[in-house]
Amino acid sequence: MTAPRARRPSLRRQLLLGILLPVLALVTFNTWSLYHQALRAADTAYDRTLLASAKAIGELLRVDDAPGPARLLATVPYSALEAFEADNRSRMFFKVTGFQGEMVSGFDDLPPWQGALPDRSVYAALVDFYDDVFRGFPVRVAVLLQPVSGPTGQGMAVIQVAETLELRRTLAQRILVDTLWRQAALLLVIAAVVALVVQRATRPVRELSERLRARDEGDLSPIEARQSPLELQPVVDATNAVMARLAQLLEHQKRFVRDASHQLRTPLAVLKTQVQSARRGDIGPAQALEEIATTVDRATELANQMLALAKVEQLRQQGDPPVSAWPAIVRAVALDLSALIAGKQLDFDLDLAATAPVRAHDWMLRELTRNLLHNAIKQTPAGSALAVRLVADSRTAALTVADSGPGIAPELRSRLFQPFSGGQSAHLAGLGGQAEGSGLGLAICREIVQSLGGSIQLDNRERGGRTEGLDAIVRLPLETR
Repeated sequence: MTAPRARRPSLRRQLLLGILLPVLALVTFNTWSLYHQALRAADTAYDRTLLASAKAIGELLRVDDAPGPARLLATVPYSALEAFEADNRSRMFFKVTGFQGEMVSGFDDLPPWQGALPDRSVYAALVDFYDDVFRGFPVRVAVLLQPVSGPTGQGMAVIQVAETLELRRTLAQRILVDTLWRQAALLLVIAAVVALVVQRATRPVRELSERLRARDEGDLSPIEARQSPLELQPVVDATNAVMARLAQLLEHQKRFVRDASHQLRTPLAVLKTQVQSARRGDIGPAQALEEIATTVDRATELANQMLALAKVEQLRQQGDPPVSAWPAIVRAVALDLSALIAGKQLDFDLDLAATAPVRAHDWMLRELTRNLLHNAIKQTPAGSALAVRLVADSRTAALTVADSGPGIAPELRSRLFQPFSGGQSAHLAGLGGQAEGSGLGLAICREIVQSLGGSIQLDNRERGGRTEGLDAIVRLPLETR
């Protein structure tokens, strides 16, 4: 049972959420702020109405003219407050308290004022506003301290005017609904604009994916996206680079399969012919086995070299190789081939630098050195000189394998590094001998050197107009870090 696939993030969803969520938070805060500002403005307007009512009552107050202590008189009909009641949806109550705290007029059960005047006020009056409950209804109360004077004396009257909150609540609900639908309409417009912009911004991505999906299976040509946005261009360039590497790898695999099928067919056909000849008794068993063994050796060498050529390409695709000590690898390869050197009684000279670190896989350096040295051993006549030198300067390391063979004819030089070329086979066998090589050794060397950013050259060593041998020179960049 396969595990469920994790839901992949959507660029469009991320853009929408990343833009709309902050906008939604801002609109929500703005709605709350506008609503409370509107409520404060409405409260201020209605509080001014309460203050006007209290002042209207204060104009109706007077001091009794009778002898004795000054006494406050008030004749305030309830009709005096009807002008301040709006739409008959709220009720108003009042109470006038005299100089000595006595009830003068109004609703006696209206709770007395227990507060204090504010230190600062926006009103040009001694007024205080507070919330209270009267007869089971929440009310807003304005308290006005009104000075009253007459012939017999003066004092401070306390006027309380209370209003129920129906109208204020209705207005608050209207303000809230009006603010909400306006902000909701604004949010919808912003969401539509953002969705349209995101849709247009991500259209090149969708078009690019559709073009890639509509391509043929083997189409690895570069993507043409000249009209793509600047932010998408790095993706296009990286995709083209990947497709170029895939095309190169695919071409290498095709060439490898084509060459392998062509080159392996010949030794297999020869081997089949030799087996049939041995079965018929055309040649003796010992001679037949010797010929079969020779053919098998050549086929094995060909297969190994073809696998080595494929491995070079595989290692090339793995990225930066490690740092390897080239002198130690050259010494190890020379030791492995010492039996061949001794068998031909060669005058072998090995001169290696103390250190020459290069960035390369050990296998690549070993294969490169082995191919060059093995080829030089084949070309060097018995008892002749063979020299291997590895020197290093501040930037490069140079390996020179100098044999005493016949060198390279000028007409073969252009085809020397081509796989399965006649030039390689002729050089491997000597200019006048029978070709025994597979034609892959020098091709492998060139692929290794190119993958490491170096160079390889084959130069005839001449003296007095006569070729004394061949110098195979490989230069690789040193790892200085």
